[in-house]
Amino acid sequence: MLNLGILAHVDAGKTSLTERLLHAAGVIDEVGSVDDGNTQTDTLDLERRRGITIKSAVVSFAVGDTTVNLIDTPGHPDFIAEVERVLNVLDGAVLVVSAVEGVQAQTRVLMRTLRRLGIPTLVFVNKIDRAGARYDGVLRELAAKLSPAVVAMGSVTGLGGPAAAFTPSGDSPAFAADLLDVLAAQDDALLAAYVADEDALTCDRLRAELVAQTGRAVAHPVFFGSAITGAGVDALVAGIRELLPAAQGDPAGPVSGTVFKVERGPAGEKIAYARLFGGTLRVRDRVSFGGGRSGKVTAITVFDGGTAVRSQEVAAGRIARLWGLTDVRIGDPVAPPDAAACDPPPKARTTTRSPARAGAAPAPPDAVAGSTGRAGAAGHFAPPTLETVVVPGRPGDRGALHLALSRLAEQDPLIGLRQDDVRQEVSVSLYGEVQKEVIQATLAADYGLDVTFRETTTICVERVSGTGAAVEVIAVAPNPFLATVGLRVEPGPVGGGVEFRLEVELGSLPYAFMRTIEETVRETLHQGLHGWEVPDCVVTLTHSGYWAKQSHSGGVFDKSMSSTAGDFRGLVPLVLMEALRRAGTTVCEPLHRFVLELPPDTVGAVLPVLAGLGGVPRARRAGLVEGEIPAARVHALERRLPGLTRGEGMLESEFDRYEPVRGPIPARSRTDHNPLDRKEYLLHVLRRV
Repeated sequence: MLNLGILAHVDAGKTSLTERLLHAAGVIDEVGSVDDGNTQTDTLDLERRRGITIKSAVVSFAVGDTTVNLIDTPGHPDFIAEVERVLNVLDGAVLVVSAVEGVQAQTRVLMRTLRRLGIPTLVFVNKIDRAGARYDGVLRELAAKLSPAVVAMGSVTGLGGPAAAFTPSGDSPAFAADLLDVLAAQDDALLAAYVADEDALTCDRLRAELVAQTGRAVAHPVFFGSAITGAGVDALVAGIRELLPAAQGDPAGPVSGTVFKVERGPAGEKIAYARLFGGTLRVRDRVSFGGGRSGKVTAITVFDGGTAVRSQEVAAGRIARLWGLTDVRIGDPVAPPDAAACDPPPKARTTTRSPARAGAAPAPPDAVAGSTGRAGAAGHFAPPTLETVVVPGRPGDRGALHLALSRLAEQDPLIGLRQDDVRQEVSVSLYGEVQKEVIQATLAADYGLDVTFRETTTICVERVSGTGAAVEVIAVAPNPFLATVGLRVEPGPVGGGVEFRLEVELGSLPYAFMRTIEETVRETLHQGLHGWEVPDCVVTLTHSGYWAKQSHSGGVFDKSMSSTAGDFRGLVPLVLMEALRRAGTTVCEPLHRFVLELPPDTVGAVLPVLAGLGGVPRARRAGLVEGEIPAARVHALERRLPGLTRGEGMLESEFDRYEPVRGPIPARSRTDHNPLDRKEYLLHVLRRV
């Protein structure tokens, strides 16, 4: 069993290659066409109309005695979240590069991530039959921009014409010499063996070393071909079988896996796509999937022969679709029911940390891996940095719109919904403008909702500037709540999320009240002094107090004499926002690092435009400019670039970090009852001032 991902920059030919692989394996009788909209993996109407992949899709075929689960992923950067979820379940990958366009912006982002995660990767240079196709030039780009350890596995004849063909190198002396150069650069022992005895390094020994280095993701074999004509595809299939490692896992061990996709069936039921890393999961088994949630598997399908077939079980190494897990979410680990996570009671002077949200930097590549997937597989792509308000065509559709968007967010968690109950509006976070069209088309086709969008804006964050503290004491004016809460706010490390600490005695407050305080702190920090999320800070509970449950002599509970969780839920936002006001915050906007490849004679025309958009060049070489630019200005630069460079300029950009906003401070409309305005807040929460 091999779980294989097909990745590429948009239009490099991923989906066409998937079709050709299925045809070569005998799964389909006729190769589908992206242009004709009849491919196996692009099933959405919008995918067929636009000729791009939007949702990842799984198909299966056999290579000898190995079953390959092939996952076709989106290439457009607007849908990078789909790619990120797939990376966690791959045993290997094929990175597709166009022989005409060569290495493109998204190609570099993908290869960096694949290498960082240690995913064995083959490179397939597609479109050798197209006019303008290159061989030596593309190999030089691969070595310079992706990895120096690329190995050409053959030669091309008839380049740039319909008769273009790929011939594997076999065991030729020239290939052995090239292979030795690449492999020895990655392995000192191999170099020493060659120095000691040149004849000891036979072709078989070099082939075995190539398999080993490919499996460790330090060497990357390169195949050339054409998905349209089929040239080179047989050699690629042989390379997949020989060079990529099969799935590992003990079917007799405890169940462990991860959910990488969730969709809705015809009856609205949830269907979870899960990769199983260990154990065997059977119909009617009960499993846990994080946060104390659990469910019973009511049906299973596995991928076999190009289609999904019903099965009573799924074993380690396979991908399956699971029914019955109504509360499951993308990214959930799958484990036995007795492994369900329980929240331990908080400990005095200890820390609980929330995951980094939109304001945080991506997780470090050396993050510790659990038993459910690859180390550091999540969080390696930038968070979405754009936001827009979705407006229903009919005011009466607001409720239906929120429900529909909630279901879409189940399938794509990075569609971050932001409900504004005050203005009756819903905002969604985006990677780019193409996502708007996808959301609009999906809402119309699946839910019968016509929507429009307001202008796209940039998502900022607020960083805590200093240290601030506030406290309100029970039964002491102006505190109207039966609770004592004192909080201190101070800056935290970038990417660290929100840390909640205790400086009160563990027994000073019932556990339920302690949890209420922490949950309310995290919820309140979704909107800072200017309305933006406060992602990285430390909040310490410094004071606490409550009135124990009391009743009249008749045994009737009296709320006016007893503290409830609602008192803490109402008081915490007032105390926290006052502490935050005293600490101060700095609004920061997302900053992209960029690389501009320009005709040398156009650099002088581009630099003033770049400066006008807030871009700052950091390095310049012949025809190459590197630097930083606010994320909000990237699209404007993309629009201006073709006219400035005769259509020859190429822009590569990606999220780098958040930096303080230069110029007027942007504010975001609040969606809560505004604890910064005490009178307004109490009027809504208590119906009195």
